[in-house]
Amino acid sequence: MTNLPPLTWLRAFEAAARHLSFTQAAAELNLTQSAVSQHVRSLEDAVGLTLFIRKTRALQLTEGGSNYLPIVQEAFEVLAAGTRALIGDRGRQLRVRCNLAFSTFWLAPRIGALLEAHPWLTLNLTTPIWDPQNAEGVPEVEIRFGRPALMPDTARLLAAERAYPVCAPHAEPAFRDWKTAPLFDCAGVTTNWEAWLKAQGHALPPDRGVNLASTYVVAMTAALNGGGLSMAHDMLAAGLLTQGRLERPYDHSMAMPEGYFLLPPATHAETPAARTFVDWIDGHFACLA
Repeated sequence: MTNLPPLTWLRAFEAAARHLSFTQAAAELNLTQSAVSQHVRSLEDAVGLTLFIRKTRALQLTEGGSNYLPIVQEAFEVLAAGTRALIGDRGRQLRVRCNLAFSTFWLAPRIGALLEAHPWLTLNLTTPIWDPQNAEGVPEVEIRFGRPALMPDTARLLAAERAYPVCAPHAEPAFRDWKTAPLFDCAGVTTNWEAWLKAQGHALPPDRGVNLASTYVVAMTAALNGGGLSMAHDMLAAGLLTQGRLERPYDHSMAMPEGYFLLPPATHAETPAARTFVDWIDGHFACLA
């Protein structure tokens, strides 16, 4: 045991070797890029081998690194399996970090069906609004909203999204027309009111403003209560439109560069609960493909 390197060094090496990137390994491990690089350097010093060829924009495993990687990964899998057997029922709990709007409008209405099918499963949901990479705790599964370029390589897009305005069926006529209604939107999203109007040759008058919220939950809830028009998109609005709780007063929609991405756990960190949840999510969206 005196020759066993620290676990943090091995985790950094395994993640960097899997991604062939210190930056992407750092995002997965919630560390800085320099910390991952230093952990790998310390491991190389300890074993007396160079494990990576460091290029300007990429990493390449050396022969020694390629030989060492499967040994480290197998060790992690053995540790993970042994830990799951040791903790018993606690392995049934799943930490999920999930976009707030997705949690509210897509996940929450379906949680009952998930738990009915898997009554042994217990969820611990956290819903950061911004900067999920710096939120507290380390989730086992994450559903993140954003652009593909900002996602790690392991992220999987759940579905292509289209954006459009919505309002309540009972909204007053003046609250159903973009020229007169209060307008609501989520801040920081490119498929906004300005983009939607521009695509049709329109523009907001100089004296018209858009009410912004940090989450679609606020904007769409305003519309649900007859407060005006909100930009929305398929993932969040489809169920409410089917139920008749929202309407689309205009036919025009536009493709969104943003989307919801599933970030599954690394293979060595996968638990029965994580595998069940990921398979359940994948099953829903496979039906739409």
